[in-house]
Amino acid sequence: MKDSYPRIRLVRVCRLLGVTRQAHYQHGWQAQAMSVEHELAMQEVNMIRRHRRRMGGRKLLELLEPFMLEYGIKMGRGALFDLLADHRLQVKRLRTRVITTRSTHWLRKWPNLIKDWQPTGVGQLWVSDITCFRTRKEGVVSIALITDAYSWVII
Repeated sequence: MKDSYPRIRLVRVCRLLGVTRQAHYQHGWQAQAMSVEHELAMQEVNMIRRHRRRMGGRKLLELLEPFMLEYGIKMGRGALFDLLADHRLQVKRLRTRVITTRSTHWLRKWPNLIKDWQPTGVGQLWVSDITCFRTRKEGVVSIALITDAYSWVII
C-alpha cells in the first residue's frame, strides 16, 4: 500500500490540472532532454565567446549550426536568443549618437521669453529646429526647419 500512495496523489493532482499522468511524465522527460541540449549549446557558445566576446546572436547561430546538426540539437534563432537572455549573454548594441546640443557651454544662454505665451494667429511666432542625419555618402548632414507655431506650417 505504501508504494501506491504517491501514485494516487499524482493521479489526483493530474486530474485537478486536467492532464494525464503520461503527459506529466513526458513533459518531465522532454524538459530533461531540452536541458541537456541547452547545456551543450551553452558550452559551445562559451567556447566561441572566449575568442569573440562581442559576437551577436545571429552570427553565433551561424557558427553553431554545424555543431547542432552533429549533435541533433534543434534550436532556432528565437530559442537561442531566449537561451542567451536566460544566461545574460546577450551583447548590447553600441550606439553612437551625434551630439548637437551642449547646454554646459560658456556662451550666454538666453531666457525663454514665450514660456507662458500662446500665439493667437499666423505669423506671430516662429520656432526652429535642427536635425542631424547620418548618411553613407556624406557622413553627417543637418536640416534646419523654421515653423509657424500657430499653424505648424514650415516656412
